[in-house]
Amino acid sequence: MQYTHQSVRDLVDAKRRGDRAAADRITADVTRRYDAGQATGDEIVELGQADVRVRFGSGE
Repeated sequence: MQYTHQSVRDLVDAKRRGDRAAADRITADVTRRYDAGQATGDEIVELGQADVRVRFGSGE
């Protein structure tokens, strides 16, 4: 699947590697930016969709 936002691509890469710390850090950063009005609703939705679709260490 193609993802629009770099943060989402980074999350997918981290999850494929099985790197929970990086995945948690990315999710927290996007959430913080969204709460501050610096991230779009589209980014947060795409992040949530990717989080559900990609399993840790699965390669997708």
